[in-house]
Amino acid sequence: MNDAPTSPVTTPVDPSSKAIAPAPTMRGEWRRVGAFLARPTLEDAGACGAPSAMLLRVYALDIVLMSVLMVAAGAVAAAGIELPETALAGVEITVLIALGAIIAAPVLEEIVFRGWLSGKPGHVFALLSFAVGAAIFVAIGDSRPLISLPFVVVGFALALALLILLRRKPVMGWFARAFPLFFWIATAAFALIHLGNFKEVSPWLLPLVLPQFILGALAGYVRVQIGLWGAITLHMMHNATLIAIVVLGMTAE
Repeated sequence: MNDAPTSPVTTPVDPSSKAIAPAPTMRGEWRRVGAFLARPTLEDAGACGAPSAMLLRVYALDIVLMSVLMVAAGAVAAAGIELPETALAGVEITVLIALGAIIAAPVLEEIVFRGWLSGKPGHVFALLSFAVGAAIFVAIGDSRPLISLPFVVVGFALALALLILLRRKPVMGWFARAFPLFFWIATAAFALIHLGNFKEVSPWLLPLVLPQFILGALAGYVRVQIGLWGAITLHMMHNATLIAIVVLGMTAE
């Protein structure tokens, strides 16, 4: 059925008319998350009509899943299996560390791992240009810092220029077609980078980054449905909850 008006007068399209109504229930939203993860897509990206409600429901799902993992970890520990400690074990949670975990880490990690999942050329190529500059700096920074530093500066400047020049460009077709691959690469990379939290890196530690894999998948869903700010907010809420649990646990001892 064609809903276009028959009048020759062109009526401006209201962007809000494309907004997707939120799921009527918490369970409905969780089913929508499951359907998205079964087939990640950029269709209806950014069209959520009630972002705050959706964000809270996804956060609730995150808390439920993290609680299940905590119970499983407790059962493993009760069975006498010793889980490896993270590199941060025993570190005092100061205000600075808490702010870094709750604010700085979510902002930086979401930009790197999910900022480009919009599929827009400005976001994709801006991150790529900065990543190349940063990679060159890391590769030769220790031996030749004065030579490597300009690569970071140029990469950052080029990234800003690309964001400005390509800000109105739509999603790239090839990116949208390959989006499921990019989505799961970003999710897996986000989880794997957290293997660095452990003192010794080993393939046997992969189950221990399952929380980050789940968070990455949920943040990816929110990033597509709401936008990057939504993924950052979910990440902040997740980290804030964990920090609060750790602090309360230390206080109770």
